[in-house]
Amino acid sequence: MKIIVIGSGFGGLAAANRLAAKGHEVLIVEKRDQLGGRAYQYDINGFKFDGGPTVMTAPYIFDEIFAAAGRNRADYIHFVPLDPFYRIFDGNGRYLDYHHQLSDMLDEIAKFNPDDRAGYQKFARRAQAIFESFHPYTDQPFLKLTDMLKIMPDVMRLQAFMGTYGFVSQNIKDPFLRQAFSFHPLLIGGNPFDTPSIYTLIVQFEKQWGVHYAIGGTGAVVQGLGQLFTEQGGTVWLNSEVTEILVHNRRVTGVRLADGTVEKADVVVCNGDVAYTYRHLIPAAHRRKYSNRRLDWLRYSNSLFVIYFGTKKRYLDSQLQHHNIIIHGEYRQMMREIFGKKQLPEDLGLYLHMPSITDPGIAPPGCESFYVLSLVPNLEADVDWTETAVPYRNRIMEFLEANYLPDLQANLIAEHHIDPLHFQHTLNSYRGAAFSVKPTLLQSAWLRPHNRSEEFDNLYFVGAGTHPGAGVPAVLSSGKIAAELIDPQPTAVGQPNPFYVPAA
Repeated sequence: MKIIVIGSGFGGLAAANRLAAKGHEVLIVEKRDQLGGRAYQYDINGFKFDGGPTVMTAPYIFDEIFAAAGRNRADYIHFVPLDPFYRIFDGNGRYLDYHHQLSDMLDEIAKFNPDDRAGYQKFARRAQAIFESFHPYTDQPFLKLTDMLKIMPDVMRLQAFMGTYGFVSQNIKDPFLRQAFSFHPLLIGGNPFDTPSIYTLIVQFEKQWGVHYAIGGTGAVVQGLGQLFTEQGGTVWLNSEVTEILVHNRRVTGVRLADGTVEKADVVVCNGDVAYTYRHLIPAAHRRKYSNRRLDWLRYSNSLFVIYFGTKKRYLDSQLQHHNIIIHGEYRQMMREIFGKKQLPEDLGLYLHMPSITDPGIAPPGCESFYVLSLVPNLEADVDWTETAVPYRNRIMEFLEANYLPDLQANLIAEHHIDPLHFQHTLNSYRGAAFSVKPTLLQSAWLRPHNRSEEFDNLYFVGAGTHPGAGVPAVLSSGKIAAELIDPQPTAVGQPNPFYVPAA
């Protein structure tokens, strides 16, 4: 079959590689000038800045993609484990190191409240039970209501419907520790106070396989997957924006590009934002379920403000680790303002990434590489980012300089930032939502936009907006789901792709 994959984020690359391994003719059509989607890597003044995801878990999912093509992932991508996974600061200078091993975690908990050690162990057992019940479904499609109904008994039994913060609070009493063990929904665009605890799957993914960093950054992972794809005979068109998915008699027939080019296909896999795709790439007359009104009714994730910056000095004597989480202010109020009131909060919720502490080669010699991500509301908020971006940038950088990185601004030699307008205009994310459809109980599994379109039998979706959701393991799994729905036959490992044409 001729298959077009729109977009080259992790979901698109996973689907494209799996389908190429099955012997199909696969074309990736990418709007930007390099592969990666949200995982785009910026190269500024000798610094490599990962544009989006930086937390790598579940390496086995990457291994599966390479194994399907008869390759060894380690020959393309080098993962190194991190421990601690995160350093979580309480806003007053104290921090908790979120470790892999239970004994280390109990020592950290004792620094805040020794009585919570027993409660943490109970929470960990409950998260493990959720993982054991629901992990088998993370790479399976939810196309029918019965797919949803079969998991509901365990959802009820394990209280996997509860908000994550409330779930954690049943066993953890210290206010800061409750924050530290409930932040994971923020990694996928969810509010810890209403994202169901079924998403503690993320916690157990980390405990099961660890948190890793790819040498060369997330961009090196994208490059590895891109190399695998072309080695399998796949074709990539960069700087090629899709402006329409063509439809005839309830089937999609191909795509039209911004320059007018029409490319036909038997199947289209869309790694673009689901809401944007339905609303802007498929005329309303062809849509029955996903009308504009229904798309507006869905709830969307928060957005992000991200500053990428490099310094001419190193900060190895700071308290910072590779991954740092800083909650400065009143946690519940901040979440209410971002997700509920759609306001830019006075307090800051930051993720500070310092990859050069692990991989000095990501920066020029003697320099340090960072990015800082701030949680902000999506574009439903009444915030004019053309006016707000610079003052907000200054506020964040001044905070970091005062509390974590002395003389920061005097040592800056590279900088770039993105805001919700970038997510809307460059990444085509509806309402500037950084993680697409918000992970709520009523927007999960079968209740989420499906991997096979409910509108067209030969249109498939991968990425954050479809099942199983946002986060690198989830979007990679969405690629597996789509590929298996398109062609359930086993991969012919080691067989050459008939569409491979060697480079001249």
